[in-house]
Amino acid sequence: MADIAVLTGLIAPEAQALGFDLVRVRMMGRGDERTLQVMAERPETRQLTIDDCAELSRRISDVLDREDPIPDAYRLEVSSPGIDRPLTRPGDFADWSGHEARIVLSAPIDGQKQFKGELAGLDGETIAIRQKSGTIAHIPFASVVDAKLVLTDKLIQATVPLSAEGAEEEIEAEETE
Repeated sequence: MADIAVLTGLIAPEAQALGFDLVRVRMMGRGDERTLQVMAERPETRQLTIDDCAELSRRISDVLDREDPIPDAYRLEVSSPGIDRPLTRPGDFADWSGHEARIVLSAPIDGQKQFKGELAGLDGETIAIRQKSGTIAHIPFASVVDAKLVLTDKLIQATVPLSAEGAEEEIEAEETE
């Protein structure tokens, strides 16, 4: 199995060279069905265009071909994190404060392993989330195994002003058909 820390060490400089922030590197699947998923974003828009994905994919492919850190066959998938994005870095929890999220922990806190509610900020390495009951849970970032934003009308409205680049190309393609 490929070492994610090694892969991240190879991929991060390529993303940074293009001005992108690396959001997540993850190996999924088994055997011949493995996929190396790389999510990145432009810091100013929190998105990537199709051209950005293609350029980053080429750079990553070149490095992975040269270094060969994955012994078996795999598929490379490069994408933007999307609207209901994964929350993978401590700053993500602060940046998306006020939006609904789902957080899964490695071990229960007070008998609870999953939390869903409105992100209420970050204090150092501790995430605050306001649950439906109104109580605020304090979760150590190190305990999080999976977290993502929940698709809501508020989240859609918050992401509308982001770059529409690529959407115009899609509309033009549909009009010429």
